[in-house]
Amino acid sequence: MKIQNYINGEFVNPIQNHWIENYNPATGAVYGQIPNSTKEDVDKAYEAAARAFPKWSNTSLDERSKILSKIADLIIEKLNFLAAAESKDNGKPISLATQIDIPRAASNFQFFANAITQFSSEAHESVGLNAVNFTLRQPIGVVGCISPWNLPLYLFTWKIAPAIAAGNCVVAKPSEITPMTAFLLGEICTEAGLPNGVLNIVHGLGASTGQAIVAHPNIKAISFTGGTTTGAYIARVAAPMFKKLSLELGGKNPNIIFADCDYEKMLATTVRSSFANQGQICLCGSRILIEEKIYEKFKKDFIKKVSELKVGHPSEATTNIGALVSKEHLEKVKSYIDIAAQEGGKVLFGGERVTVKNFENGYYLQPTIIEVSDNKCRLNQEEIFGPVVTIMSFKNDKEALHLANDVQYGLSSTLWTNNLNRTMQFSKQLQTGIVWVNTWMLRDLRTPFGGQKDSGVGREGGFEALRFFTEAKNICIQYESPF
Repeated sequence: MKIQNYINGEFVNPIQNHWIENYNPATGAVYGQIPNSTKEDVDKAYEAAARAFPKWSNTSLDERSKILSKIADLIIEKLNFLAAAESKDNGKPISLATQIDIPRAASNFQFFANAITQFSSEAHESVGLNAVNFTLRQPIGVVGCISPWNLPLYLFTWKIAPAIAAGNCVVAKPSEITPMTAFLLGEICTEAGLPNGVLNIVHGLGASTGQAIVAHPNIKAISFTGGTTTGAYIARVAAPMFKKLSLELGGKNPNIIFADCDYEKMLATTVRSSFANQGQICLCGSRILIEEKIYEKFKKDFIKKVSELKVGHPSEATTNIGALVSKEHLEKVKSYIDIAAQEGGKVLFGGERVTVKNFENGYYLQPTIIEVSDNKCRLNQEEIFGPVVTIMSFKNDKEALHLANDVQYGLSSTLWTNNLNRTMQFSKQLQTGIVWVNTWMLRDLRTPFGGQKDSGVGREGGFEALRFFTEAKNICIQYESPF
């Protein structure tokens, strides 16, 4: 199957007719082609967006809201079809795509369909000066949205929905590794009546297509989710052009477990937070820190629970862990497991490739638990982004907090304790954008999302996203007093 670019409401081939092979991770076989778009394609997409902007930015909030709600409804109507496409393209279990990814994509559109009708301007009366100040929130114009491969439609819509809700027009690039549901979203937007040019989807490599979006002189804002190294490059290109930037980057998230936690809830959630989506979620708790007094018990119970996870073809309902997204990524993850021994780490479980019957060329890997003693080892300092976690013990609160913060990343953290004082102290002192206490991945779309340190710049979600995709303009009116 050939995927095409979606520009000005039409599906079109890349101008230079260059293509990239698209692989099915579960089989290792090519099952389609996608455009390898160039600057010419991005320019064409920008021109369509620029033409659409004057009318779309002046479309009433009710009408914008109605169209976004229709997109959400259509995603739910096509849930099973989209979930199957997502699973095939990404390698994730179809149960995960059905229960999480596709419903969340619909929720993104529905949330911002509602949020834009409640997004209000501010007014300030300057008492004694006979003046009133009010602030307009106006759309930026044409914006760029670049999303990753781990949660393809979920994160693609997380950027697009607030951008178009706020009145912008978009040039978007999904990951070249997982392009299918972004392609299908174009069909849905047409069916929902989104005007031509409001959303333009251009497929291709980051070094060519992504570069052209970031460097385009008239695309005034970039929202990017991906690796920290790529984010740093985007900042170097975009900052001198004075573009607005939202960068949601890597994570090396601590999962801090104290002896006074609800043990069974913690154990079940920790298995999920370690290996959901094959560990390919930036919010996975990849460093598990356990209070010394329960360390041996946790180690034994955790290994037992993880050993029960089934690695299998994504289409099987009983599969817990599907295929990694690509051969290159599998090799990267495996390389980290291979260096464990060099750093004094001990593989407690897993670490080997898995052969699935009838799908022997698929990219399967056992869930892996590695015991480490030094937080400075590469396994604890670098983002692996796969089904690999490390475990180590701590003696007291001070050591736990030091270990948790002693990395370059600061995206999320999870704290397991029933001590209120500890909860409040850690919540303030953990250097992360999100702190989950006695839970994981419990998301409210109204809340700000983003990280500290090398995990990014800016916040997404709720009104934070609408603020990012608008420019604030203050109006000051002075009037004469009648007395």
